[in-house]
Amino acid sequence: MRDFLVTPVEMVASLWSNRSLIHASAKREVLGRYRGSALGLLWSLFNPLFMLTVYTFVFSVVFNARWGGGGSSKVEFALVLFAGLIVFNLFAECIGRAPSLILSNPNYVKKVVFPLEILPFVVLLAALYHALISLGVWLAAYIVLFGVPHATVFVLPMVILPFTLFIMGLSWALASLGVFLRDVSQFIGVVVTTLMFLSPVFYPASALPESFRHLLYINPLTPVIEMTRDVLFWGNMPNFTMLAIYWLATGFIAWLGFAWFQKTRKGFADVL
Repeated sequence: MRDFLVTPVEMVASLWSNRSLIHASAKREVLGRYRGSALGLLWSLFNPLFMLTVYTFVFSVVFNARWGGGGSSKVEFALVLFAGLIVFNLFAECIGRAPSLILSNPNYVKKVVFPLEILPFVVLLAALYHALISLGVWLAAYIVLFGVPHATVFVLPMVILPFTLFIMGLSWALASLGVFLRDVSQFIGVVVTTLMFLSPVFYPASALPESFRHLLYINPLTPVIEMTRDVLFWGNMPNFTMLAIYWLATGFIAWLGFAWFQKTRKGFADVL
């Protein structure tokens, strides 16, 4: 039986050597979601536009909400909230699908020589496409309502890239576990929903009492959500110490997830 390498170099090399297949699969993944609909890819634009409109109305008109109790703009809350949701939705879309990735593609395991390790990355690219569309809607709304965005917006890739490493690590681990434990899909659905409210999506981290605030930062979504808002809306540079730690931690998590996937994939065919 073939041995699968688990080194960090192999992790990067596999994604690079299969880049054409990944691109084609991600494109099919995006187009397949809207296949048969009259508007096609336009739905990827209308969905975030509609949601931003709803958030603006509900929170600025109905609740008359203000982020952290400050700010006079009626739409500030909606934009700050939507920035956090872009990050969370990227996470939720990938992690929610991860446990069923191998189960839903049994032919790739049994009949075809296929690099199974690229499947989580294909889903990640499709999710990033929708996140970029949502970001475009966010930027357009910011330009219309507040003017030219802060120059710190160009720092956003430095914040999001380590987050994608974290997502990949979890996706590899969950894709493998989902083969052997079918309950993982149900469990992850509950966890993702819970994380939405335990992450600073609908409220700032500063809203928690200082005695509990450190518990919020145990949540790996908290740093990236807070830093995303800093660079997008507030015009603040991220905490580079925290960002460096985040890069190291997520890189290690990505490698652990990849190593687990490679070590366990020999048993996929037996279970399926």
